[in-house]
Amino acid sequence: MTSSPTVSASPHLTLPDGGRFPTIGLGMWKMPKPELPGLVREAIRLGYRHLDCACDYGNEPQVGAGIASALRDGLCRRDDLWVTSKLWNTYHEPKHARAACERSLRDLQLDVLDLYLVHFPIALAYVPFDVRYPPEWFFDPAAAAPGMKPIAVPYADTWGAMEELQRAGLVKRIGVCNLNVSALRDVLSYAKIRPAVHQLELHPYLVQPRQLRFCAQENIAVTAFSPLGAPSYLPLGMATPAENVLADPVVTAIAAAHGRTPAQIALRWGVQRGCAVIPKTASPARLAENLALFDFALTPAEMTAIDGLDRHRRFNDPGHFGEKAFNTFFPIFD
Repeated sequence: MTSSPTVSASPHLTLPDGGRFPTIGLGMWKMPKPELPGLVREAIRLGYRHLDCACDYGNEPQVGAGIASALRDGLCRRDDLWVTSKLWNTYHEPKHARAACERSLRDLQLDVLDLYLVHFPIALAYVPFDVRYPPEWFFDPAAAAPGMKPIAVPYADTWGAMEELQRAGLVKRIGVCNLNVSALRDVLSYAKIRPAVHQLELHPYLVQPRQLRFCAQENIAVTAFSPLGAPSYLPLGMATPAENVLADPVVTAIAAAHGRTPAQIALRWGVQRGCAVIPKTASPARLAENLALFDFALTPAEMTAIDGLDRHRRFNDPGHFGEKAFNTFFPIFD
């Protein structure tokens, strides 16, 4: 089984508007706040130009401090950086979207975002900034039985608010996350500004061939989050050691054949499929390692072998973690 045509991996994807989208980024989910300003600065010094952020990660001020330090010291120009952030679930009502975007801009110390994404197709009740920021998933963590508080907001309304942010010049591009193909097709039916990027979970145990093929057909770039699979989820109890892609015999054998690490093989597979990948690491050594993907290539047979590892294993699924962690059953995937 081959999930998608192998393409020539490039350090950038060219978007329909001519934007150069770096295929290797640094993901900020679960990154430690105290070390983050220095880590972001070091990543930029090493050559990272794509930073993937979100309100919900709770660390945009620290990312902003790192960016400001790098720019102040001349490590790059602002135009060289691609900074993504995301609209959180509690700001889906159109009247809240601009304030949410402006808060991220302020925390990141930026005038404009290169990309702003709708984080989940989940609309939750608004939580004011002065009550809690980031608001996370619970509506009232102090309640006797805390839970998520879903509200009825059509995704089309939220998307219209995202379009207004682009027209206002606060963001250069807008996009989506965590949609199935049917939901993405629906967005395309009414969008006046089409999604530039779809960010979704994608790794060798969740290969997602139909998503890749449909996005390629519609000229929508794909960002693979959790491109290494289980490691980010093991500490949360959302994965088991037996589900670690980096210990899979197929991946380790290919790594040995190339004299590379299993992580480099998983990331190379992702970019060679035409995706941007956003691994996270707090290790300076691994920061450099994750960038070193463009001086080797996987063979068609190796790509097919990794494609064949697909277990349809989704680690980041609100239909599972919503009930376990937030006392609310909220499936968005079949």
